[in-house]
Amino acid sequence: MAPTKVLTGARVVLPTGTVDGGRVIVDGTRIAATAPEEAETLDASGHWLVPGFVDLHNHGGGGASFTSGTADDVLTGIRTHRLHGTTTLVASTVTGDLDFLARRAGLLSELAEQGEIAGIHFEGPFISPCRKGAHSEELLRDPDPAEVRKLVDAARGHAKMVTLATELPGGLDSVRLLAEHGVIAAVGHTDATYEQTVRAVEAGATVATHLFNAMPPLGHRAPGPITALLEDERVTVELINDGTHLHPAALRLAFHHAGAARVAFITDAMDAAGFGDGRYMLGPLEVEVADGVARLVEGGSIAGSTLTLDRAFQRAVTVDGLPVEDVVAALSANPARLLGLDDRIGSLEPGKDADLVVLDADFALRGVMRRGEWVVDPQLGRSVP
Repeated sequence: MAPTKVLTGARVVLPTGTVDGGRVIVDGTRIAATAPEEAETLDASGHWLVPGFVDLHNHGGGGASFTSGTADDVLTGIRTHRLHGTTTLVASTVTGDLDFLARRAGLLSELAEQGEIAGIHFEGPFISPCRKGAHSEELLRDPDPAEVRKLVDAARGHAKMVTLATELPGGLDSVRLLAEHGVIAAVGHTDATYEQTVRAVEAGATVATHLFNAMPPLGHRAPGPITALLEDERVTVELINDGTHLHPAALRLAFHHAGAARVAFITDAMDAAGFGDGRYMLGPLEVEVADGVARLVEGGSIAGSTLTLDRAFQRAVTVDGLPVEDVVAALSANPARLLGLDDRIGSLEPGKDADLVVLDADFALRGVMRRGEWVVDPQLGRSVP
């Protein structure tokens, strides 16, 4: 049995605030309150210890897509993001034929049952052709509740979120169905008005899929979905903090109006995350990645991101000027709560899974632990096989 590990001397971000010179005790797969005398000690002085990151919205990485390929391909993508601090991940699909998505849900469900992913997010096909982004228009469809139910059933209890254009026919009924089944209804890729979005939230929608992106801009006479989603305390807003999807002022606007407890940083990553520039496929659409920015070959629309959450963390603190505690909430506690997993993950507390990230004084990643085992060992400075 592995010895108890004690990480000492770091600035530890806890739910109650940051503790200088704190320590975290790891016993097996869990965080413990006390340590035996023979514990293995790691001096983490000069570093930050924060909870493992939780990504609600991720399409792949390491050259692998969660929408296509084998189970081993999916594991490659999962492993890539773990190396960047994401210890819990929801696998997102892109628009496709319903039968194909149902089959894909079956494969991803097996990985959820093995504990590799926290569930499945269906982004499309129930979205607006007016705001389709990097989704194939000919495969889009109105959110018929029966078809939404087909995907939820195919996920065998592992459907965590469905993104919908709730203004489309069947949209509100589909939101109600998802809420009844304990699945997050997310408003996104939508052309909804302010009033239509308010009705969606009243029906049970609780997440804004990558706020600001793939929806009408905020207007002073037509406030649109952005205003409705920011002002309702029942809604958590996803933000892609890669410097491409959002101007820093827009990000700060979201934090100011929603508050730190209602923001979840996501990657919306595609295959190229952690892999490099080049040509990729996002569903049936070809994507060109240049200088880390992914765009459709045809039309030039932004096509997801190449972001990893360690970069989102560092940017949020060093560029956007956000308090570290607020960034930890957006990367860990808030998405864990949304997923109903905050009794196990999302904060550094005794009894919870030993998922943590070690950052240096400049907020660069130096270590990753998942369930008590090093994925990136801060002493070795490299990933662990």
